[in-house]
Amino acid sequence: MPQFDMPLERLREYRPELAVPGDLADFWSATLAETREHDLAATFEPAGNGLALIETFDVRFAGFGGHEIRGWLHLPAHRTGPLPAVVEYLGYGGGRGLAHERTLYAQAGYAHFVMDTRGQGSGWSAGDTPDPDAAGLPQQPGMMTRGVLDPREYYYRRVFTDAVRAVEAVRSHPEVDARRVAVTGGSQGGGISLAVAGLVDDLAGVATDVPFLCDFPRATTLVDTDPYSEIARYLKVHRDHVDRVFATLSYFDGAILGRRAVAPALFSVGLVDDITPPSTVFAAYNHYAADKSIEVYPFSGHEAGSQLHEVAKLRWLAERLA
Repeated sequence: MPQFDMPLERLREYRPELAVPGDLADFWSATLAETREHDLAATFEPAGNGLALIETFDVRFAGFGGHEIRGWLHLPAHRTGPLPAVVEYLGYGGGRGLAHERTLYAQAGYAHFVMDTRGQGSGWSAGDTPDPDAAGLPQQPGMMTRGVLDPREYYYRRVFTDAVRAVEAVRSHPEVDARRVAVTGGSQGGGISLAVAGLVDDLAGVATDVPFLCDFPRATTLVDTDPYSEIARYLKVHRDHVDRVFATLSYFDGAILGRRAVAPALFSVGLVDDITPPSTVFAAYNHYAADKSIEVYPFSGHEAGSQLHEVAKLRWLAERLA
């Protein structure tokens, strides 16, 4: 597939004028305050993983609405002193999987927390967390239009709040250094990472790969691939909902929430990516408020730098979590 978006020199300057909700700060402050009325109640139960060098714990904590959210915490088996931590959020449709599946950051010597994504986990990796607050309104199959007519009911309000609580949960573990916590993820996980960067003001770093959930107005009109096309298909039927839908999405746009961030960030982008178009990634990058850098992979799609970029991320995290 050829490069289809703007030339790189234009991408580096692309800063779209996005409609920022006037009550954005109040909306998220109230959401998190409401959630924190529920005891975090984080528990860490040993779980067998078949690995000799990593210990895994089955994690449960109270997310949005006090709902139980699952996760894995991986720790190096041989460790001394409190560890820096990396919280990982997952791509669209995936769940936390099995206990041995995602352990890269524990192999690098960190506490590695993998958050299950509510209501997902039947696409490419299994999940264990339901979404009890799923709105009963009509939606396009998938998650993108679940509750999309009202920001208070929208699916990602619950997910982003869960993600903030995941940071709080890992910080509550006695073997984690609460001052040195970074977040990461690819695609949907990258978008969640950007949201958390805008909602948690004392992270050590944010490594966001090909972030999804950014610059919704451009993404939904530029590509016809899922998941963005779920929104387009919904609006093709609900023709009178366009303004309401994009008003809701503005509360969850990584290119908007990232303007609130203070943690340093590492982005990645593939210039042949028709899932998260390059311009939408650069929209988030160019609007990101804190220190930042971006790795550009000209001939890569949604995989971006893949294993090569993992090397770059490990090097970058080592500098921030030392």
